[in-house]
Amino acid sequence: MSPQPASASRRYSASETPAADRARSARPVVSVGLVVAICLVAANLRTTLTGVGALLPEIERGSGLSSSWGGLLSTLPLLTFAATSPLVARASHRWGSARLLVASLGVLAVGTVVRSLPSVVFLFTGTVILSAAIAFGNVLLPALIRRSVPAHRIQGVSALYVTVMGLMAAVSSGVSAPLAHTVPGSWRTALAWGVAFTVAAFLAWLPRMRGDKPQASTGGTHSPVPWRSRLAWQVTFFMGLQSLAFYTAVAWLPSILIDRGTSSTTAGWMLFYYQVVSLASSSLLPLLTRGRHDQRWTAAGASVLVAGGFTVLVAAPALTVLACTLLGLGGGACLVLALTFQSQRAGSSGEAAALAGMAQSIGYLVAAAGPLLLGILHDTTHSWTLPLSVLAVLGIATAVAGHGAGQDRHLRQDAR
Repeated sequence: MSPQPASASRRYSASETPAADRARSARPVVSVGLVVAICLVAANLRTTLTGVGALLPEIERGSGLSSSWGGLLSTLPLLTFAATSPLVARASHRWGSARLLVASLGVLAVGTVVRSLPSVVFLFTGTVILSAAIAFGNVLLPALIRRSVPAHRIQGVSALYVTVMGLMAAVSSGVSAPLAHTVPGSWRTALAWGVAFTVAAFLAWLPRMRGDKPQASTGGTHSPVPWRSRLAWQVTFFMGLQSLAFYTAVAWLPSILIDRGTSSTTAGWMLFYYQVVSLASSSLLPLLTRGRHDQRWTAAGASVLVAGGFTVLVAAPALTVLACTLLGLGGGACLVLALTFQSQRAGSSGEAAALAGMAQSIGYLVAAAGPLLLGILHDTTHSWTLPLSVLAVLGIATAVAGHGAGQDRHLRQDAR
């Protein structure tokens, strides 16, 4: 037998075979460009929505909308998310995830501009268009992360994009009203300021379409929505219940505090404080749970913190800072985990898209019911005690769902 060439001996050591080298090179690598592109998409997933709350009084005055129609304008995105999310997985299989994301970003830019045109019809039509585009981004991003990021870094990347998403949501809430008073076009122009981030994300993802091939053209099979999977339902309910707690707190926390004697300014700062704590929690979670694949008790514990926050609002209204701290710590962690599970519990990017579509369609439908249910309970009882007690009980239900969703399993293992 002839001796192995020296070049070959340098390429492969005794513990490194050609097959192992190919497997290593096939692993996804997290590049700075990919992380920036993911964060740019994340910057668009709430920016065009959260500014509406701050501008709603001016929108109602300027367009002649009643409070009921203003409430519908705020709820419409969540209903659109629920209706659109199930369509994403099949469309991704046919067209490719990166291509579909680029198209969604283009539609988001168009919808944002349409919403700012001078007509109530355009206001609602543009809201539906941009909300549908955001729904596609919400579902596609976990699938793209599952495909492009090593398993041990999924939670870290998910936490980063959740932090960017939350940061831009808070910025949008803060700058929209001042912009409406300084730029030409008042609130209509202020509604469209986020389109700059949409264009940046579109340009960042445009080159990534090049190597993106639809699974249908490569013989890949479409992953069906896992309706019969117990694990998928646990992920779905965890997503829905934690979203309900967040959107309900954002909608009603200032009103709850004002009804109990807090000034409107202080109530607004408390809402800001809640969001800041939530951002800190979502940023720190990956550092505290690094190397842990089983997230059952982390998810359950974060949910119990949310339940505790609502309980403090009921039992000790004077401890508002403590209540908002608990809500923020638990809520920020729950959001990161809910989005991470949609990637981690799937065995492929196709499964991730199917699971994300299921979790977000039902999850946002549940979330849309939260603010409405709280308002009905308050109008019926003329008190916040029962509504907040219901939210505390739902926090415990979130812990149960999170304990199941946090187990270190995949959908295929769950089906066995």
